[in-house]
Amino acid sequence: MLQINDLSARVAGRLLIDHASLMLPAGTKAGLVGRNGAGKSTLFRVITGDLASETGSVSIPKGLKVGQVLQEAPGTNESLLEIVLAADEERTALLAEAETATDPGRIADIYTRLGDIDAYSAEARAGAILSGLGFDAEAQARPVSSFSGGWRMRVALAAVLFAQPDLLLLDEPTNYLDLEGTLWLETFVSRYPHTVIVISHDRDVLNNAVDSIIHLDQQKLVFYRGDYDSFERQRAEKLELQQKAKAKQDAARQHMEAFVERFRAKASKARQAQSRLKALEKMRPIAATIEEHVAPFAFDAGERRPASPIVRMDDVAVGYGDAAPVLKRVTVRIDTDDRIALLGANGNGKSTFAKLLATRLAARSGDIVKAPGLKVAFFAQHQIDDLRADESAVEHVRRLMPDAPEAKVRAKVARMGLATQKMDTKADALSGGEKARLLMGLATFGEPDLLILDEPTNHLDIDSREALVRALNDYPGAVILISHDRHMVEATVDRLWIVADGTVSKFDGDLDEYKQLVLAARRGGSKKDKEPPAKVEAAPEPVRKRPALGPIQKEIRTLESRIAKLQESIAVLDKEMAVPGFFEKHPQKAGDAARRRAEAAKNLETDEERWLALTTEHDELATIA
Repeated sequence: MLQINDLSARVAGRLLIDHASLMLPAGTKAGLVGRNGAGKSTLFRVITGDLASETGSVSIPKGLKVGQVLQEAPGTNESLLEIVLAADEERTALLAEAETATDPGRIADIYTRLGDIDAYSAEARAGAILSGLGFDAEAQARPVSSFSGGWRMRVALAAVLFAQPDLLLLDEPTNYLDLEGTLWLETFVSRYPHTVIVISHDRDVLNNAVDSIIHLDQQKLVFYRGDYDSFERQRAEKLELQQKAKAKQDAARQHMEAFVERFRAKASKARQAQSRLKALEKMRPIAATIEEHVAPFAFDAGERRPASPIVRMDDVAVGYGDAAPVLKRVTVRIDTDDRIALLGANGNGKSTFAKLLATRLAARSGDIVKAPGLKVAFFAQHQIDDLRADESAVEHVRRLMPDAPEAKVRAKVARMGLATQKMDTKADALSGGEKARLLMGLATFGEPDLLILDEPTNHLDIDSREALVRALNDYPGAVILISHDRHMVEATVDRLWIVADGTVSKFDGDLDEYKQLVLAARRGGSKKDKEPPAKVEAAPEPVRKRPALGPIQKEIRTLESRIAKLQESIAVLDKEMAVPGFFEKHPQKAGDAARRRAEAAKNLETDEERWLALTTEHDELATIA
């Protein structure tokens, strides 16, 4: 479907991709991974034709649509729903032509085509996508101009998802989504009927939404089957084998060189020495394994810790200006060793609660009691703009350590994870990840007892996120975390609080339960569906439902058998299409294989949805029985 041959690409004189090749079968869901600055977004620009390659080519079958998210939706007075519907250009053009067409034959063709592309359910599909990304029915009818840039990015994402391009390119789509939107997007991408390449540093997205990984490493593209965890295992095994092979080759090389040195001058051994010399010249060196070092994060807490609770709130209300309170009736307690994640859709008040804890906002009413001498550090992604653009990291830190010697200042910068060559770089010239490290280091400079992190991962790659996870787990103080990165939440916190309905409350379930809650709500469940499941026993249903278990079990077994066969068929077709040169040598056979795979994938999606509905119904009835 997508074929990249001997591709090289350069940006601002820097070679990012060097004679790389890749073949991606139709229907593949691939995660594109690599360190920040490796060239992932550059590859997207080459695929879309926005950047000319230096060598090689990108081949996509003629007529296939390539789609990517625009910078943001235009700030017009059109409603969100209208913007998304307009993204399907064929539907829009056909509907416009139907208004003016007079030829009966053409009119018939138009309406036949509108039926083929499912045009009459378009509003429902567009509404479902917008709902999944956090826009309720009321918001969908509002003009785009009434939303901020982050929300417009969601509209732009909804538009490209609705258009259903044959090749969907998503570049860090979760950066402007909350956890709830990220969970919905995972499910959407995993069921998308066409090919997807997603650039993401979110481990859970790469484990739940894709079936393969493309690794951009050392300017080459390497394809791996499986999710991100599988990729890590395969790569570790590959690197280990490479290291062993190199060690073995180095030993053989040393042995040959020693033989040549010893016997080159001896007439009786000269021929053997020359033979080994030629073998040495022909021996292709195995490249040494290059593992880039990831600088750690370090968060220090004071030696003297405050006693619990460090924060207690009783019936607190908070808001902005004269507007109605964003949060009210907030009654919570935070202890010295608490690790708490705040859940809830953007706009519900998570950041407002964080600012209240950090004393960036004052309570309108209620009581807040904090431990004497409590030190709070607050990191929010938007604070990156507050860095002094014309000052280096060393200059930023020196402001906090005016009397310290230069060596001590630079040692402090090094603990923030900035390389020596970056210490004197102006903040404006640092990468997003480097700015985040500097800002996090400045925010935690005073050895805080409570660390509040509001979306700390947006500019961090996967390895840097893992370094942040380790630092948070080593940090002895309390942590309040707001993040759309599910892996980070699961790896660092032990308590979940929901910010919703104008207050903050505890959630007794885990993230898997919360995911089911979110997906049910965004599929349009009732208000009761959207509330956390109560920990009470449900009243027994009438016994008449019990006989329904038999037929349901039988259909579930039939579906499971059919799903297994479809998965096997898809795997066989993928293997067939992955053979190099298959599309060029056998175009007709390749087209037929691609068509059969798409049909099998569509049937698989239908069967899986039916299986999920039946198993849910079965579990509910089994509980009653």
